[in-house]
Formats: sequence, structure tokens, C-alpha cells
Amino acid sequence: METTQPPAVAAKLGAVNSLPRTMGRFNRWDTPWLNGKLVSGTIIISLILLIGIVGRLVWNADLAFTASSPLNLPPVGFVNQRGQAGTWEHPLGTENSGRDMLALMIVGAPNSFLIGVVAAAVGMGIGIILGFTSGFIGGRLDDIIRLTTDVMITIPALMVLIVIQSLLRQVEITTMALLIAAFAWPSPTRLIRAQVLSMRASGYVQMAKLSGASTFAIMFKEILPNLLPYLAASFIGNATGAILAAVGLESLGLGPQRIPTLGGTIYDAISAAALIRNMWWWWGMPTVLLAIMFIGLLLVNLGLDEIANPRLRRASR
Repeated sequence: METTQPPAVAAKLGAVNSLPRTMGRFNRWDTPWLNGKLVSGTIIISLILLIGIVGRLVWNADLAFTASSPLNLPPVGFVNQRGQAGTWEHPLGTENSGRDMLALMIVGAPNSFLIGVVAAAVGMGIGIILGFTSGFIGGRLDDIIRLTTDVMITIPALMVLIVIQSLLRQVEITTMALLIAAFAWPSPTRLIRAQVLSMRASGYVQMAKLSGASTFAIMFKEILPNLLPYLAASFIGNATGAILAAVGLESLGLGPQRIPTLGGTIYDAISAAALIRNMWWWWGMPTVLLAIMFIGLLLVNLGLDEIANPRLRRASR
């Protein structure tokens, strides 16, 4: 005689029977970190940074400085207005000051990327501390942090940076990154505060409080690990914004003068009327490299957003 099992028991047995197949498929193909956008963006950024690292080993980086090469040579396969053809000694051509464009790309791309990373790291660090303090501790401290953040967000950061850097005689990469970071923390602070407020009432946080865990342990051992994908996506977004701000300042001639950067190269091209002189390689190559860099950062940001947000991950399938 057959025995019938209750529906709840049958459902549990069915779930158990299908568990190995489901887990195998998840582990192989549905792992959140194996996101196509994240992988593609990481590959693009890695290649740009790899060119900057390996390029110094196979190419003379000193050619990125003034009077190190012939003037105004076009890339290989092209001829300039004076009838000079490009040579393999300078495959991407040279510019008005006698700097090799390939060397400028090799040296300038990591420098521009470094400004964004340092500014985003400092801004995110301040945002994490203030956001966690405001969202978890609350009270009068929350009011002060929230008011300060709201005031800072209303300040036109780019205009203030233009005024500050125009007053400085010499700007280094670190100085520029720290100036940008001074205006990069309000947005992360607000977003992290909102996330912490929503997670503060969760079950595992309440259990940690009942178990006697300290405030510091709850904030940075319980809540912070669950925010890592979100913080990573926010960091990439801040780095993109910082690079864009740095390029904008450099294109106005307010960036580092002695250290090659992609924005500084574009400024030199504009100052020397490269568009009128048909020296497209002078301004075009750094512009294309910046566009590729931003595409890579955008893909990484979208991939991390999908990892942090299960709804986006399901919608992308």
C-alpha cells in the first residue's frame, strides 16, 4: 500500500533531490562575480595599466619629456603638412615640443588613472567613516554630519577647484588628487548612511546587539562585509568622476606641469592649435584612450551594480 506524504514534506524532499543539480549550475555559471560586464571592464582597465607597466620596459619613457624627439612627426603610415612621413622610431608620432606620443600614452595613462584612484579612495574612506557614524549612531552627530554633507553637495566643486588650483604655482599628482577628494566624500556619505539606516534594523544586527557586540564590531564586522559589493561600485563611480574632474582641470592648464598626463597632453594640443594644424594624433590619441578607460570603468560599475542588486542580475539574464 502506498503512503502519501504531507505537501510540506514532499516539497522539502523535492528541494533536497534537486539540490545538487541546482548548486552545480550556480557554482559553474551563476556565480555573481562571474559577471560579463565586470569581467570585460576589468580586462580593459587591466590592459591599460599593463601597457603603462610593461611599456616602460620595452619603450624609453624619457621620450615623454620635452626636446627628446623630432618635432611634429605623424604616426607611421601618415604624412604631415610639411611632407614628413612617420617613422618606426616614433610609431605614434611626436608633438610640438618634441615629445613622443607613445611615451606620453605609456606615462600619462597611469598618472591620470592614479589621480582618480587616490581621490576616490580618500573620498570613500571619509564617506565610509561619516556614513557609518551618521547612520548607525544617529542623534545629534547624525544631524551635524547630514547638514554638513547637504551643504557640501550644493557647492560647485569644479568651480572651486579651478579657483584653488589657479592660485597654486605648482600642482603635483598627490596634491591634485587630495583637492578633488576634498569634494568627493559627500555623495558616498549620504548613500552609505542610507544603506546603514536600512540595515541597522535587520535581524542579524539585532542579534549582534543582544550578544553584547560593541558598536565598532557591529559596524565594521557585521554591516560592512554586506556592503562590500555596493561600496566597490560606489568606489568605481567616484574614481570615474575624479578622473573626469582631473581631465577637465588639466585641459584648462591647471594640472601637473612637470608630469605627463592625458588631460595635460590635450591642453598642450589645444594651446598649440593642433586642430588647425591637422595634428590629429596629438589630441586624438589621448582622447580615445580616455574614452576606452571610461568605458572600462563604466562596465565595471555596471557589473558591480548587478552583483550588489539581485534584481538587476535577474533582469540581465
